Amino acid sequence: MQISLLVFPISAQESNSSRVVPAEGYCSMYGICGQRSDGKVLNCANATKAVKPDTLFSSRVQSLCPTITGDVCCTVDQFDTLHQQVQQAVPFLVGCPACLRNFLNLLCEMSCSPNQSLFINVTSVKQINGTATVDGIDYYVTTNYGEELYNSCKDVKFGTLNTRAMDFLGGGAKTYKEWLAFLGRQAKPNEPGSPYLITYRSDSSDSSGVKPLNSTIYSCGDPSLGCSCGDCPSSSVCTGSLLPQLNTETSCSVKMGSLKAKCLDFSLVVVYLALLCAFLLWGLLYRTRGRTAFPLKTKPLGNSDDKSDSNKNGKSLHNSVQVSEAASSTVKPSHPSIVQTYMSIFFRKHGIFVARYPLLVLCVSLLIPVLLCIGLLRFKVETRPEKLWVSPGSRAADEKNYFDSHLAPFYRIEQLVLATSASGGSAAPSIVNDNNMKLLFQIQKKVDDLRANYSGSTVALADICLKPLSTDCATQSVLQYFQLDPKKYDDSGIDHAKFCFQHYTSEETCLSTFQSPIDPGTILGGFPGNNFTEASAFIITYPVNNMVETTGQENEKAVAWERAFISLVKEEILPMVLAQNLTLSFSSESSIQDELNRESTADAITIVISYIVMFAYISFTLGDRPSRWLSLFVSSKVLLGLSGVVLVMLSVLGSIGFFSAIGVKSTLIIMEVIPFLVLAVGVDNMCILVHAVKRQPDESNLEERISDALVEVGPSITLASFAEVLAFAVSAINPMPATRVFSMFAALAVFMDFLLQVTAFVALIVFDFRRAQDDRIDCVPCARIVSSPATDDGGDGQRLHLLARYMRDIHGPILSYRAVKFVVIAVFVGLAFASIALSTRLQPGLEQKIVLPRNSYLQDYFDDLAEYMKVGPPLYFVMKNFNYSSASVHTNQICSINQCNSNSLLNEIARQSLSPETSYIAKPAASWLDDFLIWMSPEAFGCCRKFVNGSYCPPDDQPPCCQLDQDSGTCSASGTCNNCTTCFLHSELDNGRPSTTQFKDKLPWFLDALPSSDCSKGGKGAYSTSLDLSGYESGIIQASAFRTYHTPLNKQTDYVNSMRAARDFSSKMSEDLQMEIFPYSVFYIFFEQYLGVWKTAIMNICVCLGTVFVVCFIVTSSLWASAIILIVLAMIVLDLMGVMAMLGIQLNAISVVNLVMSIGIAVEFCVHITHAFMIGNGDRETRARQALSTMGASVFSGITLTKLVGVIVLRFAKSEVFVVYYFQMYLALVLIGFLHGLIFLPVLLSLCGPPPKSAKPIEQSQPTSASTEQT
Repeated sequence: MQISLLVFPISAQESNSSRVVPAEGYCSMYGICGQRSDGKVLNCANATKAVKPDTLFSSRVQSLCPTITGDVCCTVDQFDTLHQQVQQAVPFLVGCPACLRNFLNLLCEMSCSPNQSLFINVTSVKQINGTATVDGIDYYVTTNYGEELYNSCKDVKFGTLNTRAMDFLGGGAKTYKEWLAFLGRQAKPNEPGSPYLITYRSDSSDSSGVKPLNSTIYSCGDPSLGCSCGDCPSSSVCTGSLLPQLNTETSCSVKMGSLKAKCLDFSLVVVYLALLCAFLLWGLLYRTRGRTAFPLKTKPLGNSDDKSDSNKNGKSLHNSVQVSEAASSTVKPSHPSIVQTYMSIFFRKHGIFVARYPLLVLCVSLLIPVLLCIGLLRFKVETRPEKLWVSPGSRAADEKNYFDSHLAPFYRIEQLVLATSASGGSAAPSIVNDNNMKLLFQIQKKVDDLRANYSGSTVALADICLKPLSTDCATQSVLQYFQLDPKKYDDSGIDHAKFCFQHYTSEETCLSTFQSPIDPGTILGGFPGNNFTEASAFIITYPVNNMVETTGQENEKAVAWERAFISLVKEEILPMVLAQNLTLSFSSESSIQDELNRESTADAITIVISYIVMFAYISFTLGDRPSRWLSLFVSSKVLLGLSGVVLVMLSVLGSIGFFSAIGVKSTLIIMEVIPFLVLAVGVDNMCILVHAVKRQPDESNLEERISDALVEVGPSITLASFAEVLAFAVSAINPMPATRVFSMFAALAVFMDFLLQVTAFVALIVFDFRRAQDDRIDCVPCARIVSSPATDDGGDGQRLHLLARYMRDIHGPILSYRAVKFVVIAVFVGLAFASIALSTRLQPGLEQKIVLPRNSYLQDYFDDLAEYMKVGPPLYFVMKNFNYSSASVHTNQICSINQCNSNSLLNEIARQSLSPETSYIAKPAASWLDDFLIWMSPEAFGCCRKFVNGSYCPPDDQPPCCQLDQDSGTCSASGTCNNCTTCFLHSELDNGRPSTTQFKDKLPWFLDALPSSDCSKGGKGAYSTSLDLSGYESGIIQASAFRTYHTPLNKQTDYVNSMRAARDFSSKMSEDLQMEIFPYSVFYIFFEQYLGVWKTAIMNICVCLGTVFVVCFIVTSSLWASAIILIVLAMIVLDLMGVMAMLGIQLNAISVVNLVMSIGIAVEFCVHITHAFMIGNGDRETRARQALSTMGASVFSGITLTKLVGVIVLRFAKSEVFVVYYFQMYLALVLIGFLHGLIFLPVLLSLCGPPPKSAKPIEQSQPTSASTEQT
C-alpha cells in the first residue's frame, strides 16, 4: 500500500516587488517565510539574485540535482524539505533511472535553479505574519519537454500492486498535461500535495522574457540509464519479445462467393458427394448387368397365400439390387466357430440345469450380491470438489500442493454482490447513491457483529479474516474509502467515494483500514469503460485465512462462520436488500461443497419413482394380453417384473457394497445415475430372454424351451453385456476421480446384473412359466383359475403379435425398396459426415452451475460474477530453487528493473500483458525481487536504513522515528532516527547488486518492513507469503512467487485457454532461462482435464471400439460381421457427438465417459439383429427380414422403449448435470441407436452382410413359422 507523492514545497523570502523581471541568475522564490496550518512550509515570494552555496551545501545539492552547479535559488532548509519529500517518489521510480533522473530534475529546477525567474512566475502571494509567502506560481515548460518527460515515466510499473507508478505519482494521467496538472494541484489541509498551486504552462507569449524550461530529457531507452523492458517497452532492445505470441490466425476457410466455409467442412462435403456418386454409379452398373432380373420391389417374405408365391418371392429376393450370396440355388454356409459351438453347448446345458434346479440356482446366485451388500456398512459419499474433479497425480494437483506447502494456500473467499435491476429494456441504473451506501453500512455492521459457534466458543470475522499487516481485515468494499466508518461517510458523503474512484492510489483519505489502495474495478461491477460512477453493482469480498490441512481447527472455525454467514444473508440481509429494490447473490468458500451435500439426497424420490415406473413397464411388456380377461391374472408378469427390478437393485447395491468395503467412496453421480443405467440395461436382457422363451414351440417341454431360448439369445446377450462392461472398464482409466469411480461401480454392477440375469432371472422365468402352466394367479401363486380350452391363446398376445407383424409385413418390406435403401444410406452417411463437422465445434469445459441443484442460491451468484466481475483470477508464476548468490545469474534473469536482462521472466510477463487477448495476462507481475532490490538501493534513502548499532531503522514516518498522535492519527518527528543511515553505500554494492551475505541479511528486514509514505516498498503484507525462507541461508530460495492477474474470464473456454497460455509461456521461459517455473491459479486443478480432453476422448473411444471389435470377433468368429458392427457403432458415436454440439453439451470427463459408455450400450441395438442375421438361412435380403421379424420387436420393445422409460425419469432430477449429461445424452443415444439398429443396419446387412453361420443349405431352409408368427 502506498500513498502518493507529496508534491514538494519550495520556499522563498519576501518579494521586493509584485512582479519578477525574468533574468538569468535571478530567483522568483528564496527562503522559507511561514507555514500552513497543517505544518507545510511556504516559500518566500522574493525576487533576489541567486546565491553561491558553500562547498558542503553545493555537494549536497549536486548529489540530488547534478544539473545544478554554481549559484542556487534555495536555502539549506528548502533543500532539506525537498530532499525529505522526494524520498516518497524515489521508491516508485528508482527501477527506471532515466525516469527518476528526469523527474528529480523537474523538481530541482523549480526549487534550486539559479535561473528560476526565467521559467517561474509567482502569481499569487499570501501574507503570513506580515510576510508575503507564495500561494501560486506559473511553471513554464516546453511542450516537447513535457511530452518527453511523460514518455520516460508513463510505463514505469509499481509491482507491489500490479499497476503503473503513474497511478500513484500522476493520478493515472494519460498525457503529460494531466500529469503536470496533478503534480501542481494545491493540497487541502493534512492531505498530500503541494502547499501552493503550481500551474504548468507551455505558452509564454504573454510573458516577455520568459524562457520555458527545456533542459535535457533522458529517454527511458537510454543505455546509460538502463531502464528495464518492463518499465520501458519502447526501448530498442525491447521491441520484440523472445517468446512467440499465441497463434491467433483464423482456421483455414474456403470462400464461394458470399459463402465461407471451413476447409474441413468443405472437404467433408466433397468426400460425401464423391461417395454418394460412387454408390449411385455402383447401383446403376449392377442394375444394368442384371436388368432383366431386377424387380422394382421385392415381395414381402411370408406374405403369400401359397408355397408357389413364396418360392417366387424367394427368387425375387435373390435377384434384387443387393449382392447375393451366390447365383446358384444352393449355398454352403460357413460352419459355426469353436466359440459359437462352445457357447451353444454351454447355454444349452446351463438352461437345462437351471430348469431342473431353479431353487438351487436362485439361492446360490443371490448369495453373492447379498454378501457384498454387507460392505454398505462402510458406505461414504465424497462431495469435496477437489476430490471429485482433480486427479491426485495430475500436474495441477502437484503444483497446487507445492504452492500450498511452500508458500500459502490461496485465501478463502466470502462474497456478496448487490446490483440494481434493469427495467423496460434500459440499462440498469447506477447503484452508487446515498441510500445504497447506507444500506452497505448496515450490512457491514451485521457481518461484523456475526458470531458463529464452534466447539463451545464464538467465532467472529475478525478472528479468521486475512490481515496483511496483522491489524485490520482486508475487506474489499466501497466502504473502505471511508475506512468502514459511517461517521466519515456522514462527514464527506457520496462525493468522496466518487472522488476516490479516480484517485484511489493518490489520496491518503481513500486508503483502506489496512492501508492499501482499493481498486474500484474490484469492488464495483456493471460499469462501462472506466465510468465507475455508473456502476450497477457493489461487490463485497471478505478474504479469510486458509490452511493446508482441510480438516484443521482453523479451517473448521472458518467453515462454522461461513455457514452462519450464509444463514445471516438468507434470513436478514436478503430481505433488507430486496426491500430497497436491489438484487443480492452470495457465496462462501464452503458453499459449493455444502450444496453438493444437499443435492446428494435431493433426488431420492426421483429414484423411487423411476423404479416404480420401470417396474410397471416391465410388468406390462413381459405379460400377455389373452383373449379372455380372466386369464389376464395368469398371463401377467407382475411378479416376474418385480423380481427382475429387485435383481437390478441387488446388482447395484452389491457393486456399491464391494467398493465401499475396500474403501472407495461413492459419488453423487453413482447414486443418481447407476440405478437408472443398470435398470435400463438389465430390463433389455430380461425382455429378450422372456420373448425368446415365448418364441419356442409350445409343444416342447419347459427344459427344452429354456435351453433353446438361451442358445438363441445367450450369445448376443453375452456379447452385449461384455461390450458394456468393457466400455465401462475402459472408461475407468480416465484419471478424473468422479468419472473413474463411476465407471468402476457401473462395470461391476452391469457384470453382476448379467450374471443374475442368466442365473437368478432364468430361474425366476422357470418358476413363472410353471405357475402359468398350472393356471396359478400372478402375485398370488397359491390360487388357481379353472381354465377352458380358449383360455390360452397360444401366443404372445395381440400386443406383441401386432408389433412382430409390423416388423415382418411393413417395416421389412419398406426397407427392401432400392430407392429406400439409397435414401437410407445417403441420409445416415450424410449425418455421420455432418456430425464429424459438428464435433469439431465441441467446446471443452463443465459449467459450474450445471453441477449444482437448479434451486441453489449459487446459480444467481455465478450469473452475477460473469456479468459484473471486471477482474480476473490471480495468477502466480512460481520459481523453484532461486539462487541469489553473487555467482548466479538468476537475479538478472528474473528481475525487471535496471540492469536486468531484457528477456527476464518479469520483463516477459510485462510484455505479455501488452497483448492480453492472447496471453490472458492483465498486468505486469508484482515482484518481491524488484521491490527488494529497490528497497536496498542507496538511492531509496528512506527505505533500507540502520541505526548506529547496525539494527533495522524504519522510515521517518513510522515509530519509533516519530511519535503517533492517537487522536489525530498523525506521526510527528521524534528525533530518534536522526542518526540512521542507508544500509549500503554505492561502493559497497557490486554494480548495484547485493552480495550473497548482504542479500541473506537484509531479506528478512525487507519482509518485515511496513510500507508507508516515506518508503512504499516495504514487503510486509504484500510479500509475506511470496517466499519460502526455509533453508534460504544456503543461498537458495526453494520457492518464490510473482503475482499478476488473468484477464476477466467469463466462459469455460476462457479458463481453458488462459491456463494453456500460461503453461505455454512458463514452459518457454523455463527452457530459455534454464529454470523451473510453473504458473498457478486457484482454478487450474479443475480445468487441467480440459487441456487434453480431446486426446483423452479420442483415445478412449478408439480403445473401446477396438475392444468391442475383438469381443465381437471372438464371439462371432467373423471379421465381416465385426467390421459391420464396428462401422455402425462408430457412426452412432459420431452422431451423438454431433447432437452434443447442437445442444451445446461441453466435452469433459462426464461426456467422455458417456461417449465411451454409448459404445457399450449401442452394441445392444446392433448385436441382436446381426446375430439373428448370421444364424438365419437364405440370401442377405431374406436373412435381414428374418432378423427384423425375430429380433426387431424385441429390440424395439425390450431395448428402445425400456431405455426410454429409464432415461425419461432423469429429466426430473433436480441437478442440471443429470438433465444435460444423462437425460439429453442418453435420450439422443437411444434414438440414434434405435434408428441405426432398426433402419440403417438391416439395409447395410442386406447389401453387404456376412454369410450365414449355419450347416444347412439354403434350399432346405424355410423361415421358421414359430419365429415369424410369435415375434
